[in-house]
Amino acid sequence: MNVRQKKQEMLAAMHRARALEPSSFVPNKLLDTLIEKLHLKNDAELCRVLEVQPPIISKIRHRKLNVGATILLRMHEKSNIPIRELKELTTASLH
Repeated sequence: MNVRQKKQEMLAAMHRARALEPSSFVPNKLLDTLIEKLHLKNDAELCRVLEVQPPIISKIRHRKLNVGATILLRMHEKSNIPIRELKELTTASLH
């Protein structure tokens, strides 16, 4: 087995291990709560209110992007939900 094959095998093993890990980042609860609180219809309206491009919300919803400080602050400013509560909405309940 050459170096390239070993590297590919290691990467594949890492991806399999990561897929088995329970994710504590659950963005849907956060985004759905914001949509409900702000009386919006969908993610597109949420993008307009938060003044972000649609791919940002899509990547957050599909767990490709974590909620950064800037967007978290904007969520707080638009919804008046405390930042601590917004952060709690992104974590899965372990109970």
